[in-house]
Amino acid sequence: MKKIELLSPAKDLLSGIAAINHGADAVYIGADRFGARKAAGNSLEDISKLIKYAHGYYAKVYVAVNTILFDNELEDARLLIYDLYNLGSDAIIFQDFALLEMDLPPVPLFASTQTHNYTLQKVKFLEEIGVKRVILPRELSLERIKEISSSSQIELEVFISGALCVSLSGQCYMSYATTGRSANRGECSQSCRMLYSLIDKKGNVLIKDKYLLSLKDLNLSNRLSELIAVGVSSFKIEGRLKDINYVKNTTAFFRREIDKFLEGKTGYKKSSSGKVFHSFEPEIAKTFNRGFTEYFVDGKVDKIAKTDTPKAVGEFLGEISVIGNNYFTIKTDDIILPGDGLCYFTKDGVLQGMNVNRSSGSTVFTNKISDFFKGQKIYRNNNIAFERELARDKTIRRIDASIEVQIDGDVLLLIGTDEDGIVATEHLHIYDDEIKELSEVQIIKQFSKSGETLFNVTGVIVRSSAKIGLSLSKLNELRRTLLTNLMKERLLSYSPQRFEIIRNNYPYPEKVLDYRGNVVNKLAAQFF
Repeated sequence: MKKIELLSPAKDLLSGIAAINHGADAVYIGADRFGARKAAGNSLEDISKLIKYAHGYYAKVYVAVNTILFDNELEDARLLIYDLYNLGSDAIIFQDFALLEMDLPPVPLFASTQTHNYTLQKVKFLEEIGVKRVILPRELSLERIKEISSSSQIELEVFISGALCVSLSGQCYMSYATTGRSANRGECSQSCRMLYSLIDKKGNVLIKDKYLLSLKDLNLSNRLSELIAVGVSSFKIEGRLKDINYVKNTTAFFRREIDKFLEGKTGYKKSSSGKVFHSFEPEIAKTFNRGFTEYFVDGKVDKIAKTDTPKAVGEFLGEISVIGNNYFTIKTDDIILPGDGLCYFTKDGVLQGMNVNRSSGSTVFTNKISDFFKGQKIYRNNNIAFERELARDKTIRRIDASIEVQIDGDVLLLIGTDEDGIVATEHLHIYDDEIKELSEVQIIKQFSKSGETLFNVTGVIVRSSAKIGLSLSKLNELRRTLLTNLMKERLLSYSPQRFEIIRNNYPYPEKVLDYRGNVVNKLAAQFF
């Protein structure tokens, strides 16, 4: 049975919990140091809380330690990995090969996309030296992924959503060259989202002040089945700097899309437990995006850039059909509300935005009419109704469980069994002074509740014809204790995969390394 994993970003503890609640099979998060998103660091205490919460659903937590390291940081990085291992982390995402020369605990290592995994030869090398998973670059086509998968056994992870970089992963030095802030140290200055002009060798300005290096955002929601068919098992959402509503919506959206694929399929299953009951209709276009592209999944194609703006324009509403003295009307079926954010491009191609203070249906009232013209495209980059829906979100994730009630003499025995076959028990001696005799119908009703636990009680079986003399409050207390015991058993039965690397001398596919090897410490040099 092949397990399919939806992997979501976690900027912090709350975002990580939201990702799990909305259907993630795994989350990735950064510690307080050495992560490729320096602004998204987290304490060991918060990572520990996230691990415990995720493991209740048999979901995994991967921690990014994926910057290149200087010599004076090597020991701190090693000790950090031991701390993360002791907390129960399921894997470490790495970039610096110095880690392969260290005395590390037996925690699986995932090769970050920053390790520049573009060729079959590089992936085979990583497999042979003991890396558990390779995170493939976004630039690979389906055919390249298929080639890699068919010739290796290593786990393959791909990005299916989020921001794209115009440069090659792990090989971009633009930020460092222009600002001194290195992407390989988690401090990318996002140089590709800035204005540039295109000038030929004669000095002629071909394009002036456009975002020439800014790409659209990735969306492979329509290609999931093809990616699974070529051997991908983990599907990653980019966004460790994104807010919690982004995490909720994108995770819920891709949970729904993956579940559509899994429904009725044999040979595949999701890699964690529980069913998600969303309280809103997820829609990826309603959260931050620069417009969508499938990038290079079919090979190199045109129109992957977003040269007019690096900002999110949001969802297309419609074109302006009427312009009055202090209002304009958009040809759309959507209702525009006060608090919505609208944006549009002027005749000069400059992005402008406005907050809606007063509206009626699809008509917006404003004193600033000069920028508008009939046929102008209007976008909504802040949907206030959707944001409010996410803010009061009541999405829950529940693990199916059944309860069996047995009576043997004066002993009441409860047996709880969850969807993964984990069993817990609770028992009570029944005495004559209990105050209420309960029928089977009443017992089933009381034990069918699950309260604030992570469980959804799907069935109660009473294996006795004798009536139980117990109060309803006592019955509720027994149910709570049983389900608490069941969760304890789940956590005890969860065992993070352990994977010890056996050092070897498998040859590196290249014979000479230049600066692109990102070797900045003695252990990495020793490794190569």
